[in-house]
Amino acid sequence: MIWLQFIISAAVVVIAAHFLAQHGDIIAVRTKLGGLFVGTVFLAAATSLPELLASFNAFRVGAPNLAAGNFFGSNMVNMALLAVLDLLYFQAPLMRRIAVNHVLTAGLTILLMLIAVTSIVADIDITIGWVGLDSIIIIAGYFVGLWVIQQGAREGGATAVTPDIEPGPNFPSLRRGIIGFALATIVLMTVVPVLVNASTGIAEITGLGTGFVGTSLLALVTSLPELIAALAAMRINAFDLAVGNLFGSSVFNMFAMGLADFAYLDGRFLGAIDPNFAIVGLLGLLLTAMALMGTLARVERRFLFIELDSAAILVVYFLGMYLLLIRGVGI
Repeated sequence: MIWLQFIISAAVVVIAAHFLAQHGDIIAVRTKLGGLFVGTVFLAAATSLPELLASFNAFRVGAPNLAAGNFFGSNMVNMALLAVLDLLYFQAPLMRRIAVNHVLTAGLTILLMLIAVTSIVADIDITIGWVGLDSIIIIAGYFVGLWVIQQGAREGGATAVTPDIEPGPNFPSLRRGIIGFALATIVLMTVVPVLVNASTGIAEITGLGTGFVGTSLLALVTSLPELIAALAAMRINAFDLAVGNLFGSSVFNMFAMGLADFAYLDGRFLGAIDPNFAIVGLLGLLLTAMALMGTLARVERRFLFIELDSAAILVVYFLGMYLLLIRGVGI
């Protein structure tokens, strides 16, 4: 029964994510903000809502490691998904077609993850009220980083890869895009608690522990919206929207980790996380850095039809999961 609950709730998340991608593109076209900014901010925030909501529900069941594993694990999954997309669209290598401005988003992700990992390892217990100072720094860094990204886009720091899309007479209105976007988001907010309860039950049944289940199974499922949204964006050749969603979701996960501290009333959230989860954070850092290098190094790097950098990201991801398993992180 618990597995059926898990599968059904995961399916609903996938469907809602498809509508998020469709209506996110409508907002991008109608507002003329561009796929890069909409993917990095609006679509990334919406498709990352499962991670944020999952953390709140994890606190409710007394499992902060489940929340931590979900945040860090989702960042690992996002980079693995980027590699999968790059391999699927081998005729048009994804990481060599997108705007270079995405490196700012990847760099911001690395910076915020470094702050989080350092806070977990150093365990400096400084709080403002019940919220850790480290969480407040992460939140502030997120907004400053978004401002820098938007300034870079405005000043032409990124090379446009695709021309601006002019909506036709039958193109949906901005109002329809916003309403559809909001409805899909509400569906995610409703279904995610069911998904988290099912994940907790699976952790108890399998004996793997909530931390490892959060890093592997829950992180994979809550990242399904990113995958479906990215695939939908790729089908309409909105490459910047797709990649902006994946990089943006990773950086939003770090913002959500800081924001989750406000909902964790038993002290400092990053201080309550098992220090072993720093390994998960470091793996996420490694994968993000590899994706960043793949975006910057715009040279031919294929073996037959396989993109070597994308293949390397997937190899490191699976080796990292094996390392977490044998080290018993979260188990």
